[in-house]
Amino acid sequence: MASSTFLNPVYKDSINQKFREKRFKFFISLLDKVKAENPGRPVRILDIGGLEVYWERMNYLDTNDVHITLLNLEKNSTRSSNVVSVKGDATNLAEYKDGQFDIVHSNSVIEHLYDKANHKKMANEAMRVGRYYFVQTPNYWFPIEPHWLFPFFQWLPFGTRVFLTRRFNLGHYTKIPDKAAAKHLVSEINLITEKEMKALFPDGKVYREMFMGMKKSITMYRFPE
Repeated sequence: MASSTFLNPVYKDSINQKFREKRFKFFISLLDKVKAENPGRPVRILDIGGLEVYWERMNYLDTNDVHITLLNLEKNSTRSSNVVSVKGDATNLAEYKDGQFDIVHSNSVIEHLYDKANHKKMANEAMRVGRYYFVQTPNYWFPIEPHWLFPFFQWLPFGTRVFLTRRFNLGHYTKIPDKAAAKHLVSEINLITEKEMKALFPDGKVYREMFMGMKKSITMYRFPE
């Protein structure tokens, strides 16, 4: 539990939350450029897979300079005047026009879409509906898998990952004895390399988060110069 708390961004004192805060400071430096392009109106942000608590921790609730749409598989209640929640599919944003949002933002979502075809669909939709984007994902080559918090988990054979998921409480997950359910969870998460992220977002730049000399996560972003 202690290690899970230490690494789980749900907890405000976790190391992952500290990384998010540093990443967010970089995001704000980019956001300021977009604000300069749009004086007099709030910047429209689509946060794919986002939660209101994230923006709360970053002190961005009830502000007049941004309007945030949280898109998830289910609609959630919100309390801030500048945040709304909608139900949607990250791989198909047909309800939105090209360039409808100033920024598409996403933290640790694209790797949850089961396969490379869906990674591509989300990337294409993010680039279509957003004038700019900021999409982060854990690095496949970082040795600690960020969901199971198990060394080299992502490099083990599929069957071994299912076995471990069924038998042990690992990381953010309690053990799942049901084989079909365990297989479903293991199938859901496919980590992405930097090379693959660059291919998904070919017009983007790379922001890397380093931990002990290793790339922990990768963010692809496109913003005004």
